[in-house]
Amino acid sequence: MEVISCLSEMQKSSLQWEREGKKIGFVPTMGSLHLGHLSLVDLVRDQSDLVIVSIFVNPTQFAEGEDLEKYPRDLERDLLLCKEQKVDYVFTPRTEDIYKVNASTYIAEKSVSEKLCGQSRPLHFKGVTTICAKLFNLCRPTFVALGQKDAQQVSVLKRMIEDLHFPIEVIVGRIVRETDGLAMSSRNVYLNDTQREDARLIFQALIKVKKLVVEEKTINVDRLKEELMKVLQQGNSVRVDYAEVVNRNTMRIEEGNISKESLLVVAVWVDSVRLIDNMDLSNE
Repeated sequence: MEVISCLSEMQKSSLQWEREGKKIGFVPTMGSLHLGHLSLVDLVRDQSDLVIVSIFVNPTQFAEGEDLEKYPRDLERDLLLCKEQKVDYVFTPRTEDIYKVNASTYIAEKSVSEKLCGQSRPLHFKGVTTICAKLFNLCRPTFVALGQKDAQQVSVLKRMIEDLHFPIEVIVGRIVRETDGLAMSSRNVYLNDTQREDARLIFQALIKVKKLVVEEKTINVDRLKEELMKVLQQGNSVRVDYAEVVNRNTMRIEEGNISKESLLVVAVWVDSVRLIDNMDLSNE
């Protein structure tokens, strides 16, 4: 496994692999790796000649007052995990190289990103699309593996890839969960034992709604959201940012009855920790 920090070296190598006809698998991360990230490495490796993992805590997707400074970082551990996972290259660019002092170009998606997390965190997706466009340009992936937990981010990046004609195929990996059902996230380390108990309610609420759809054939959006909220409100430290049924592709909020494309998405504050999750509502 080789670690590359220099932008020009990464791009030069990727262009050479591209000329050689090699299929490049890419997993963009902010580090603090967990089994969810590693499952994406496995997913993309099956279709690739080599795998690149990027580790970069991207400052432009954090607003003022968010957790940029305290975001968990452990590069030594991350590199060990990548080596064990047989990653070929780890790209660890420096912030001052990615964002030059006089940089003035950013990429903003204006439809899929507008609601949900885009409304709660107005600058977030602009930062995500900008850094991913830069990473795609530097790493030249054939395939990029993204996690379903970040459902809106997946849809935003799919739209950007389509709109900007990146020759990249998106592979979406399933949500990997802790034994108690909590979706794996680098931010889970912020939770103390009491908060963790409340955080478990997120998955319990999603499962309750899924059962209503599958077993009782409940399809009314308002009824499903009502049942979801009943569970979430059991947590003393829980504050719901949003809970919506959306079209999985467009992220448009659905009303009336659910459809084959319906996805239940939630963002929840557990005290000062913001967690997101989602559940497919198709009866399959």
